[in-house]
Amino acid sequence: MKLAVYGYGNTVLKTKAEKVGKNFPKLGRLIADMWETMENAQGCGLAAPQIGKPLQLFVADSKILFDNMGETERKDVFTEDDTGIREVFINTKIISLSEDKWEETEGCLSLPFLSGKVVRSWSVEVQYENKHFETIQKKFSGMTARVILHEYDHTQGILYIDRVKPLSKKLMESKLRQVLKGNVTTPYKMKFKN
Repeated sequence: MKLAVYGYGNTVLKTKAEKVGKNFPKLGRLIADMWETMENAQGCGLAAPQIGKPLQLFVADSKILFDNMGETERKDVFTEDDTGIREVFINTKIISLSEDKWEETEGCLSLPFLSGKVVRSWSVEVQYENKHFETIQKKFSGMTARVILHEYDHTQGILYIDRVKPLSKKLMESKLRQVLKGNVTTPYKMKFKN
């Protein structure tokens, strides 16, 4: 089922999310709905807070980015052995971040028609549980790491606009006000600030 994406201004987007227990009711259905919602909105990731659920849960799809890039473009943002991932992340913890940083433009389904440059670590090591609650510890790099870090931020109550340079955020103010008022039309369902 396609769910509404919560827009900028909804308090759930600024809330630190709660852990997901193994007995969480209808978790499989929720995850399936998140994939469907993300795909319908043509996103590459979606966190539970973006659908109004303050849970440490997100889906990440850097494979779609890899598949839609040319070979030259891929070389700049994907490592040699990375063709993208399509994974569920539950109760994610960051183990380490590389000192190497890179800046890239990011967007967000909760902030339609906006984008900004964000500096992030080139690689991240995370520990998380997959949809079967198996614990996994793995290192990701490049665009895959960026997608994971962006979605992880959502579970911590952080939006990418909290990480852009102050001048860039100032330049976004009028568009942010439009989102706050619900004065945007998207090809996917949105729930604007109450």
